[in-house]
Amino acid sequence: MKKCLIIPTLNEEKNIIKLVREIKKTKIKLDLLFVDDDSTDLTQSLILSLKKKHKFVKYIFRKNKKGIGSAHKDGIKYCYKKKYDLIITMDADGTHDPKYLKQMISKSNNYDYIITSRYKKKNLLVDWPLSRKLLTYTRHALVKIFLGMNYDASGAYRCFHTKKIKLKDILSAKNDDYAFFWEVTYIIKSKKYSIYEIPVQLIYRKLGKSKMQFKHIFFSLLYLLKIAFSKY
Repeated sequence: MKKCLIIPTLNEEKNIIKLVREIKKTKIKLDLLFVDDDSTDLTQSLILSLKKKHKFVKYIFRKNKKGIGSAHKDGIKYCYKKKYDLIITMDADGTHDPKYLKQMISKSNNYDYIITSRYKKKNLLVDWPLSRKLLTYTRHALVKIFLGMNYDASGAYRCFHTKKIKLKDILSAKNDDYAFFWEVTYIIKSKKYSIYEIPVQLIYRKLGKSKMQFKHIFFSLLYLLKIAFSKY
């Protein structure tokens, strides 16, 4: 089975090498596709260096900052075009532990769409600051209220088979930023695909800076209200 792990990046020079090292430790045979949004640090140089050392490293370098959702879409389109059987997506900031990859891949044999959850068990955000916990739980509550989803829909750590999920359904998610994650989950649910959640402990970012800003939160909320009153 041909597998690809999509990792969007934006100024992640402090995390790239460590992340690849941790992924290699899993001994899972897969390609790594970095989708970089015009990083101004050494991220692209490190990706090119990794490419020279490892055939499994692929990359897409995009001009300007087009958004995390847009990066996922471009990566997913690439994987469908290259005939990968399984697509996995994860963040580059070290919050997503590669140790869950095997479980995700295993569950994907029985379900259409695998997502990870911070809410299936207690203390999965144990080292997160209170402000980020409040933001995360508030967003989860709003998605549940307005869209009727109890899934942890805003995380980027996901897995699915290309032969199970239609590309057009993924791309019907219009948002190109952080709202892409819960929007595409809402579409998957609306299309009656089966969804499975794996509880994971998220490690709070140790290196580099978070890309999420107040404007992302504000516009995501407005977009949530828009989607709540529309139908797919």
